[in-house]
Amino acid sequence: MKNYDINKIKNIAFAGHNGSGKTSLAEALLYKAGASDRLGKTADGTTVCDYDAEEIKRQISIGTSLAAFDYNDYQFNILDTPGLFDFAAEMTEGIRASDTVLITVSAKSGVKVGTRKAYDEAVKQGKSKMFVVTKIDDKDANFFNVLTELKTVFGPTVCPVVVPVISGGQIVSYVNLIEMKAYKYDSKGNAVETDMPTAEISEKFEYRIEGLVAAVSEAVAETSDELMEKFFEGEAFTQKELIDGIHDGMNRGIITPVICTSATELCAIDMLLKEFELLLPAPSEVHAAEAYTASDDIIEVKCDESAPLSAYVFKTIADPFVGKMSMIRVMSGKLSSNSDVMNSLTGTTEKIGKLYKLCGKKQTEVSSASAGEIVVASKITANTGATLCDASKVIKFPEMEFPRPCYSMAVKAKAQGDEAKISTSIQRLTEEDPTLTYVQDDSTKEQILSGLGEQHLEVAAAKLKGKFGVDIVLSVPKIAYKETIRKKVKVEGKHKKQSGGHGQYGHVWIEFEPCVSDTLIFEEKVFGGAVPKNYFPAVQKGLEDSVKKGVLAGCPVVGLKAILVDGSYHPVDSSEMAFKTAASIAYKEGLRQADPVMLEPIGTLKVNAPDENTGDIMGELNKRRGRVLGMEPVGNGITLIQAEVPQREMHDFAMYLRQTTRGMGSFSLDFERYEQLPATLLAEVISANAAEE
Repeated sequence: MKNYDINKIKNIAFAGHNGSGKTSLAEALLYKAGASDRLGKTADGTTVCDYDAEEIKRQISIGTSLAAFDYNDYQFNILDTPGLFDFAAEMTEGIRASDTVLITVSAKSGVKVGTRKAYDEAVKQGKSKMFVVTKIDDKDANFFNVLTELKTVFGPTVCPVVVPVISGGQIVSYVNLIEMKAYKYDSKGNAVETDMPTAEISEKFEYRIEGLVAAVSEAVAETSDELMEKFFEGEAFTQKELIDGIHDGMNRGIITPVICTSATELCAIDMLLKEFELLLPAPSEVHAAEAYTASDDIIEVKCDESAPLSAYVFKTIADPFVGKMSMIRVMSGKLSSNSDVMNSLTGTTEKIGKLYKLCGKKQTEVSSASAGEIVVASKITANTGATLCDASKVIKFPEMEFPRPCYSMAVKAKAQGDEAKISTSIQRLTEEDPTLTYVQDDSTKEQILSGLGEQHLEVAAAKLKGKFGVDIVLSVPKIAYKETIRKKVKVEGKHKKQSGGHGQYGHVWIEFEPCVSDTLIFEEKVFGGAVPKNYFPAVQKGLEDSVKKGVLAGCPVVGLKAILVDGSYHPVDSSEMAFKTAASIAYKEGLRQADPVMLEPIGTLKVNAPDENTGDIMGELNKRRGRVLGMEPVGNGITLIQAEVPQREMHDFAMYLRQTTRGMGSFSLDFERYEQLPATLLAEVISANAAEE
């Protein structure tokens, strides 16, 4: 691949609801542009972009893939992102590296939650947007209903550009409203110009064409005062005025063109490629990226090849054979192979080895990449979110915001001896996926893998086995219960044993009382040397060892104060071990008498949910023993619900919320404090803990 003029580069992220045809559309574009010699199918596992073993097996996109190709002296970088919410980080990464977000909408199912999420993310990141209505050839497709829905949901910025002519339920031709020409397509997707539709071909279509042309003109008129004046005077816009107006409007975020296609029939794919060239902004035209200097000042970085190097690592791929591969968007200057650059996130120097362009899994080595280009570097240490720059001008681009992990499972090795391999392999996966976390729970000592949903963790487990040869078992994590006491008691602990030679003798009286502390508080108030001072540490150590297990379910004990008040000793038979044992005996007896109770962890829950779902969610939280603390609107039809809920009840809440809100809801749960477990659940928890032991 040659180095292209910055104005001839188009970086496009494909986003949208799962199943809306992103990968199939990318496949059709690659085939039509001659970058692929066959038209692959998702169902057959033969597409360029879905090449991972798990993607082929599940017939879904799991990671963002890069497909770079040349066409008509332009360089196109397509970033095909997953539509499933479990892999939301991939969409965020793909959009970050793009200049335009192409949002696919099925002509059959219309606007879905994934459509809104892709649009919102594009707006949040300040990217231009384009809708492509896919599956137009489906028997249940209804383009004009979908167009109306797009206008209703996303407002008057929606502007039709390529529309179908339908007669008798069949597509007769496709009309390009900029050119005002109609085209038919043969079985190989080749276009032949045909007559513009008349009322005889499609009922009321002349009216529709007029209305659609008016919609395009109205959208273009909004882009400048001169065009608005011409529009009000009733003059028709020239083709160049329409192209320049839409191009400018897209770049400013005030026009979102709509194009219809059929990826399987290759219909209107050529027109889509043409609109890519004409309408989509080049890297040099988009808003300059903001970055921070070493002194935390905000500066603008223009996409300029002659400027000092700055580049952003937007995605990491963990490959067991090649090693770590880093996808990089060059923001300014020139990135060359076999060069040294500064990693401003870590302050270290990165040695750049070979650079590649990717088209799916096919790699093409390149010597350099200029501003606006997207390349892959292998075996560098920089992680996702790192800024690579020239040492003479150190800057740092803002890192991406990812959803917080909300679904957790405990991890165990299937085969003994694999524990060390699990840790290193999962670390590779967490480098690849910022929404995966892997930690050890200090209370339960379990290894916890957290992500965005059940399928997310299943795929992570499958990748561990397929890529790194590590087989794991996922299970519901244990709840970190604790125990405490509710009343003050005074008990005796005596350890006396005689077995030839020296015996063992330790005798203590200890008062146990409730207190506010996560650790044991030990005091001594012994008078007259009943227990010698040199045995105090042994008594304390015996109690500290004992509080690791309570008397109800063997859980750690908190909120306990122990006061050594009396006892006795034997000048020959007493020892530290004897007093340690005596303290343990006193502990067990004392806790039984001190009204022991179980404590469960309570979390602070914050749920963002559509207004129409708030009643259902509050009802569900009541069922889960939650206490709703308040609600407040946060805009765009979303309400924030705050509540306190037992963590025991929240394991599958992520699944419930996604199902109820159709993916629009999100939540965070943070540990707040411990509260007494209801007596009705005590027997269940005790028996469950006993079974685990």
